[in-house]
Amino acid sequence: MRAHNERLVLTILRRHGPMAKAGIARTTGLSAQTVSVIMRKLEGEGLLTRDAPVRGKVGQPSVPMRLAPDGALFLGLKVGRRSVELVLTDFLGRVRSRAMRVHAYPMPEDTVRFAITQIEAILRDLSRQERARVAGLGIGMPFFLWNWAQHLGVPEGAMDAWRDADIRAEIAAALDFPVFLENDASTACGAELVFGPYEGAKDFLYFYIGYFIGGGVVLNGKLFTGRGNAGALGPCPVPDGKGGTTQLLEVASLSVLERRLREAGHETAVMWESAEGWALDQAIVDAWVHHAAGGLAHAIAAACSVMDFEAVRIDGWMPPALRGQLVDEVHAAMRGIDLSGLTVPAVSTGSVGPDARALGAASLPLSQRFLIE
Repeated sequence: MRAHNERLVLTILRRHGPMAKAGIARTTGLSAQTVSVIMRKLEGEGLLTRDAPVRGKVGQPSVPMRLAPDGALFLGLKVGRRSVELVLTDFLGRVRSRAMRVHAYPMPEDTVRFAITQIEAILRDLSRQERARVAGLGIGMPFFLWNWAQHLGVPEGAMDAWRDADIRAEIAAALDFPVFLENDASTACGAELVFGPYEGAKDFLYFYIGYFIGGGVVLNGKLFTGRGNAGALGPCPVPDGKGGTTQLLEVASLSVLERRLREAGHETAVMWESAEGWALDQAIVDAWVHHAAGGLAHAIAAACSVMDFEAVRIDGWMPPALRGQLVDEVHAAMRGIDLSGLTVPAVSTGSVGPDARALGAASLPLSQRFLIE
């Protein structure tokens, strides 16, 4: 763990971009001398790099400092219900390397084997200096995976191995750096906090649409997990369109879209191989978007009756155009709901995109080692 003031400086630079020492001193409240010592230390460790001097009318030019992309590297493992993915990111959250495998459903032994094999392959491709800068691995995965066997269409009991599995410990035993684990939807929300724009809403509701829909709650700029399950938006009751109610995950998950496509005789493998270039039956997609948006609108209204969220951000494993279409439909659906007495939030797409879960996983060691809330 780095000293608090060092982490404070790194956090400020991540949020606000390049700044000179005087600006950092004003923002943090630290003395100019303290900031100068910290900046020299961080620069010496390769975590900061200098920008070109900025010359004013009088006095010495100021030298903005920024995060060095190669200052630290992070691994992120996303364990999904239809795929597992490993990424290596730099200090700015840019993906340097990626490996992915599609599966019918995840199993602990296969997941551990994939993770260790691919991590070893990625590390072999790094120089000795780069290898020394790998700061940790984060794992983002759904909790209670065995409860979802029926929804995944697999035999009852087929995923019971997850009940006693501790893949974090198994993977950590093969590595010489820290390993962290968090719920996959929470990690996606964390990616929005760490890599998304800092300016804007400090209280917002976050949805991530993958095989199932999940989400997160951000209060005062911090991810709020409550007792561990806050923001589990999938089970939220919403209208089923037939006069009854159902869970949000039954109308706004990609599994619903996949099922409708399969029932119409369409191949769906492309949905899990990549989040780009989907060539799907547009009529089926449009119908799914319409029903998903209605469910999301009701879930948003219900959430805003409990908490005054300034904003709602919707992201997911899908092409940008489809996310944009979904957000537009949510706006339209909300206009059909009586929102009297509620503060209506600003609804927009998330800023990270399909990689939010993997990048959020990689942000776990980044946040633990280099940032403060």
